[in-house]
Amino acid sequence: MNTININGTDFDVKDEELELTLLDYLRERRFLTGTKNGCEKGLCGSCTVAIDDKALRACKTPVKKAVGTKVVTIEGMEGKGGTLHPLQKAFMDAGAIQCGFCTPGMVMSSYALLVRDPAPSRDAIRKALRGNLCRCTGYQQIVDAVELAAKVIREQAVSARPGCEE
Repeated sequence: MNTININGTDFDVKDEELELTLLDYLRERRFLTGTKNGCEKGLCGSCTVAIDDKALRACKTPVKKAVGTKVVTIEGMEGKGGTLHPLQKAFMDAGAIQCGFCTPGMVMSSYALLVRDPAPSRDAIRKALRGNLCRCTGYQQIVDAVELAAKVIREQAVSARPGCEE
């Protein structure tokens, strides 16, 4: 059976869907339209999703390569009770959202970075985001947002440890 876990739910993939791009599968078959179709060449980063916690371009990833993996899209970032993920909130708080078209890809690239490195340097953040293009910002607010989110996530991890008081 061809199964992909998307945002915590397993989906059976039909044989005829295996040749689709993951971008088309997510948008057209699963109606997860937060993953944006920017350039269809893997250059702009708008279609970035996390596959097994690695940032990958959905427009360049065939569905067959995603079978057996865990895929997280921007829709899967939602917290308990519909709350924003710290990355999403930080993007808003830091003014890192302009038109919003590139934002899902930026958030997913940032998510993959923070999974690997919970305290990245500004240079590491810039490096992780270098494949994501934005025409509306100067990137400074985006780097600030990732830095802010990393701090919040680390603080949440500390406060969630047994014996820690809030």
